[in-house]
Parts: sequence; structure tokens; C-alpha cells
Amino acid sequence: MTQTIDPATLPPNIQAILRKPSPASQYLGLEFLECSPEKGHVKVAYQASDQLCNLWGGIHGGMVAAIMDDVLALAFGLTINWGQITPTLELKTTFLQAARPGRLLAEAFILRRGKSISFAEAELRSADGELLARASATASIVTLKPKEGSKA
Repeated sequence: MTQTIDPATLPPNIQAILRKPSPASQYLGLEFLECSPEKGHVKVAYQASDQLCNLWGGIHGGMVAAIMDDVLALAFGLTINWGQITPTLELKTTFLQAARPGRLLAEAFILRRGKSISFAEAELRSADGELLARASATASIVTLKPKEGSKA
């Protein structure tokens, strides 16, 4: 069972994301809820504003895909070490129903982590639990090289 975790117990890269979320995550309205690093599972909420909408009042499909990429990145982040990143190689999003502004809930699960590639899936639901979208992603596991002159 997934449980709420003290941020200090999370992997260092997740702590860093929570201390200083990316501008994209802030724009999407990210709120970290819970996770299980052992299971590679993360649950977050997004406060989707009207700024994410198309002319018909639904959240633009590209914004839904961005939300899915964001939650998947958090799941990938549970499985890597400090100094590693997981750039998305492939993202497939299936739109099942129009997402509307307001609170959205997203969960992502690591399916398999290899030495250099990781696979995950995610779901996006409305606040009342209606399934809005599903996504799958493949990410590369990259170890960053220290900058010249910095201490490793």
C-alpha cells in the first residue's frame, strides 16, 4: 500500500524537485501527494488552471501530455541516483475523456528499470475518479559528468 512519506526520506533528486519545482511543473500546478520508492510509484495532484485550456474549455491535449510527462518523470526519479537524469525518449498519451480545469490526480508506476533504459505508465483522473488519460513512456538513464573544475 502506498503511504505518505516525509520528504527528507525521499531520494535526493526528488527532494530537489520538491524544493524547487521546474517552471513547467509550477505552471501545471504540481502538488506532490505520496509515493513508494520501493515500488516505483508516485501520486501527485495538479491544479489545472484555465490557462491550460483550449478555446472550448477543455484542457489542451498538449497540456495533458505535459502533465503525464511530469508525473512520469517523478516516477523515474524514484529509481535513479543523485547526478543522474532520465530524459524522455518516447511518450504515448491516450486521451479517454476531456480534462477540465480544477484538481486532477495523476499516478505513475515504473514497469521495468534496466541499466540504461526505464519504462513506466501513468493515469490521469478527475477529482471524482473519472479516468481521463493514460500514458506510457520510455526514458534513458543518464549519468551527468561533473563540470570541469568542480568537485565530484
